[in-house]
Amino acid sequence: MTTTAKHIGRNISRIRELRGMKQEALAIAIGVTQQTISNIEGSETVEDEKLNKIAEILGVSAEAIKNFSDEAVLNIIGNTLHDGSFINGNAYNCNFNPLDKVVELYERLVQAEKDKVEYLEKLMKGK
Repeated sequence: MTTTAKHIGRNISRIRELRGMKQEALAIAIGVTQQTISNIEGSETVEDEKLNKIAEILGVSAEAIKNFSDEAVLNIIGNTLHDGSFINGNAYNCNFNPLDKVVELYERLVQAEKDKVEYLEKLMKGK
């Protein structure tokens, strides 16, 4: 069974890029060649089994890949930055500490990198 709603390969590519992952790293993680990843990212449809493996490695659900939209991401950013809460570069009416969010994001990124290194080390030991 395949997924056909949107250009799934392009969505995989965008999410992979947003995650800061190269095609080669994704290829190694799912056990295929970089060329296979390139072909997948160029395809409008992707087999569900491959999609689920890729989603797991990228840390998102297969449904998130299917429904990913650059426009939605830009709308979220645009609505956040242009809702009148920023005046002269200063944030007002903020209901969270932005620095806490930056620290949280940094910690998640560091953990993701540690997980990738651990996974790649396991792969290398298996060879």
